[in-house]
Amino acid sequence: MTTFDKREQGFENKFVHDEEIRFKATARRNKLLGDWAAGQLGLAGDAARAYASELVTADLANRRDEDTLHKVSNDLAPKGISEQQVAARMDEFYRFALQQVQAGN
Repeated sequence: MTTFDKREQGFENKFVHDEEIRFKATARRNKLLGDWAAGQLGLAGDAARAYASELVTADLANRRDEDTLHKVSNDLAPKGISEQQVAARMDEFYRFALQQVQAGN
């Protein structure tokens, strides 16, 4: 294997690793967002877990971040919570989730 091949393989491995971290952090962010939104909606117990779980599994089915944002924003609009507030929470939860995943938690 040449030096170029080793370098290429290293870049490919880093890409795969970074994508795995991003995937795990996004799933964790959606769980945190779902827990928060469920609380805002007054859901508890199984209903709250189901709501949060729906956000995680829907994202696995190729849902984009914008889709998740719009779903939660539409659900919370009657509670007076704006899309900007939901987006800010999503960003906050993603940073927190990324730190956790990178720390191995």
